[in-house]
Amino acid sequence: MGSTCHYASDVGRRRNHNEDAYLVDEALQLYVVADGMGGHACGEVASGIAVQAFRDFVNDRCEVVWGFRDASPSVPISMVRQLLEDALHTACREVYRKAQEVPEMRGMGTTLVALLVAGDRGFVVHVGDSRAYLVREGGVVQLTRDHSVLNELVRSGEISEETANTTYAGYRHSLSRAVGVCEEVEVDSMDFEILPDDLYLLASDGLTHHVKNSELPSLAETVGEDLAAALVTLANDRGGEDNITAITVRVEPDAQAPGIDETRGREFVAKLTAFRALPLFRHLEYGELMRVLAATDVTVMKAGEVVLREDQTGDAMYLVLSGKVALEKSGERIAEYTTGAHFGEMALIDRTTRSATATVLEEARLLRLKREHLYALVKREPEIAVKLLWSFAETLGDRLRGSNEALANFKALVGGNVFGPA
Repeated sequence: MGSTCHYASDVGRRRNHNEDAYLVDEALQLYVVADGMGGHACGEVASGIAVQAFRDFVNDRCEVVWGFRDASPSVPISMVRQLLEDALHTACREVYRKAQEVPEMRGMGTTLVALLVAGDRGFVVHVGDSRAYLVREGGVVQLTRDHSVLNELVRSGEISEETANTTYAGYRHSLSRAVGVCEEVEVDSMDFEILPDDLYLLASDGLTHHVKNSELPSLAETVGEDLAAALVTLANDRGGEDNITAITVRVEPDAQAPGIDETRGREFVAKLTAFRALPLFRHLEYGELMRVLAATDVTVMKAGEVVLREDQTGDAMYLVLSGKVALEKSGERIAEYTTGAHFGEMALIDRTTRSATATVLEEARLLRLKREHLYALVKREPEIAVKLLWSFAETLGDRLRGSNEALANFKALVGGNVFGPA
């Protein structure tokens, strides 16, 4: 899948040198933004070292990227994600090593956010408060979460977002994680499905401080092709308090296979719609649902194959992307599922046996979410874990109220003695 990239970087209105660094490698479709920090121009040293080390690490192992793009079965999604995480860990160690060698550079560090486009999959890794955004169908999703002290306090519920933006606004540059300050750092990563006409933005906080998330969709529609330059100009017009860097990547539809793009688009909408309809996921926002979908895989099954069997322990839920699946209990057909239908979701929250057997009637493509993958996700994403727990509690409450109502109706029917006459 092709893409069009634009980029711009500026010192801003208040600084005398630019401590941001960036990378645009259109052959690898790898894009990086880093925002350095440290006295005596050490910030630009840190960001420069980090970007170069990150790029060199990926380039030296580019066979992983090419293998994934060529759909090699020996290169799973997890291998690409691990490659980028390892690249960022390596960048961290390189910055730290340089700081230890030169005493006046000790304590220097940098943020880093990177995007890799590999076929129909996108990968983002980051540390710090430089951000990655997705603009899709008139909406915007912030793909990264700021590793700042204020954001951590907001996420933990200790202060409100309004308080963070007013009372403690002066502390917005205080990072909870940075590349190179210590030898090791915790890295956040995610992968997701890329669709035609997606627009991705990587930006340092010199831009995000002046441009609101909600403004991005309308700006993408109105400012013309070079959105990156327009965003940098806008940030400068609004004060330019820091260095400003922006990279935009717009995904182009595949002119050679428009039908495939349309099918993928419809499938993604079907996935999103089905997951939104599930009580377990009803409180998740778009970006969080993307993370859940990233934990799924697709399996193709032929007519006659059994997806799940009655009285066997289940470990996954399924969504029908195409084809037809029959559900039978005790040998009697009770339902047929076609595109958009889902089944088996109780296996995500308990380990009881299946209550029915699902058999493929017509060759089917099934989206599968395994319990172990969902559990791994919630370990990494505490906010998602809290929302899933809340949804589970609500569902349990609904069922308890239903049971109480049924019991009350039954008691009324038998005259108040649920056990009948003595």
